[in-house]
Amino acid sequence: MKTTIMSVMAVSLSLVVGCGSPKGGGMSSDAGFRITTPFFTTDIQQGDRKTITVSVKRDEFFKEDVKLQATASPGISVEPTDVLVKASDSPDVQFQIKAPKDAAFGEYRVHVKATPETGQPTSTEIKVKVVGP
Repeated sequence: MKTTIMSVMAVSLSLVVGCGSPKGGGMSSDAGFRITTPFFTTDIQQGDRKTITVSVKRDEFFKEDVKLQATASPGISVEPTDVLVKASDSPDVQFQIKAPKDAAFGEYRVHVKATPETGQPTSTEIKVKVVGP
């Protein structure tokens, strides 16, 4: 019974927090960072745009600037493609995903890479589904 309760709590927590990347930056336990993106697939209609938030989650002693680079699958677009998140800035960055009017229905990906001034980069993907009106 305890195992079932703990499993349900872990899944619930992951749904609330969102999807995160592997750790980047310094490899010590308190000097790195992760990037978080929406957990669920983002639905977007043909000819529409959606704003999503990507966040830089810093460990206690990670005080570096982080460069975010977003690249969309062919068939959709993302803006901006490059953002510098300064250590003193808000950790949240707004990206706009656009699907042209003639975009094919289906699943696409937006790849987000985060590179610190020093240390290891990390990356994650955002799932996007183009749907009809």
